[in-house]
Amino acid sequence: MEAYFDNAATTRCSDGAREVMVRALSEDYGNPSSLHQKGMEGENYIKTAAKHIGRTLKASESELIFTSGGTESNNLAILGAAMANKRAGMHLITTKIEHPAVAAPMKYLEGQGFSVTWLDVNKEGQIFLEQLEEAITPETILASIMYVNNEIGAVEPIAEAGAIIKAKNPGTLFHVDAIQAYGKYKVHPKNLGIDMMSVSGHKIHGPKGTGFLYVKERTKLKPAIYGGGQQRGMRSGTENVPGIAGMGQAAKEAYEQFSHKQEHMYQLKEAFLAGIAGMGWAYVNGPAGREGAPHIISLSVEGVRSEVLLHALEERQVYVSAGSACSSNKPAPSSTLQAIHAGEASLGSTIRISFSPGNTLEEVGYCLDTLKGLVPMLQKFTRH
Repeated sequence: MEAYFDNAATTRCSDGAREVMVRALSEDYGNPSSLHQKGMEGENYIKTAAKHIGRTLKASESELIFTSGGTESNNLAILGAAMANKRAGMHLITTKIEHPAVAAPMKYLEGQGFSVTWLDVNKEGQIFLEQLEEAITPETILASIMYVNNEIGAVEPIAEAGAIIKAKNPGTLFHVDAIQAYGKYKVHPKNLGIDMMSVSGHKIHGPKGTGFLYVKERTKLKPAIYGGGQQRGMRSGTENVPGIAGMGQAAKEAYEQFSHKQEHMYQLKEAFLAGIAGMGWAYVNGPAGREGAPHIISLSVEGVRSEVLLHALEERQVYVSAGSACSSNKPAPSSTLQAIHAGEASLGSTIRISFSPGNTLEEVGYCLDTLKGLVPMLQKFTRH
């Protein structure tokens, strides 16, 4: 049996997304900026995708900028907002558990003279709202807080944070990295006080190399790419029509039978947590059960290096990540695990298990049985 439990890293492209991409690649391949019929056909794919996504957000299609993925969306939001609004202030706020696609541009801006407040989190990975409120000043132009942490599945109090930000300084822009939240929660930016929100296509069964940035109307943002003026001048370059079409279809599908899909992932998570409950060598980092996201479990295994366990599982066709897949090939310890004050041993012995609606309880059982057989053997080998 194969059990793919690395869905927070990437998902299998859905059949519907693949089919619409093939049509856009092989039949309706016109440049969407061309004025002839072929060009109009290409443009229609973009309009349809924007319509699908806009409905899921309860947002206008004109508030979407299509990008190459979550990293570009985060960079455009953070760097674009900072450069467009720096005359109003040079202070930014973020958290200590952000994905590198947020943390790295924030550190870059620190080098450019901006000051950044890095918010602490509790042992469950959630920010302290009081600290957020205290950090906001008249000089604060941007706060960026992720919706769901990509390593431990912590869910941040986004609605409360948005209310605090707008009450303390209405001019402060609120950006949310929703890459692990979109498709797992119903996210309506206007109801949450969100000005900008990043999403990645390949986390929701769309193609890799696709994403979008929601930008609330009248938000000041400086483009990062200049050229032919596509996407209202906010992101020049010929649009990736097949990718956008596939992502739009995946977004539509993600919110069909949404409650059923979300409940199914919670059941998978609960079955896995129940299965490891009696194993003295396993413990969960961050929130357990329904307090966290439905699809992510951070599991530390005493006495076994995460890379060793990952490859031992791989040999048995169980696929997981060692922490975050975006940085798991680098030896640096997890900033998220450090921020929640996980034990020193956890920094090198943690794997991430992440589900999709397509996973089954049988796969969970197979993974649990495999762990029960593997870990004692690996621990014995490590001790020797």
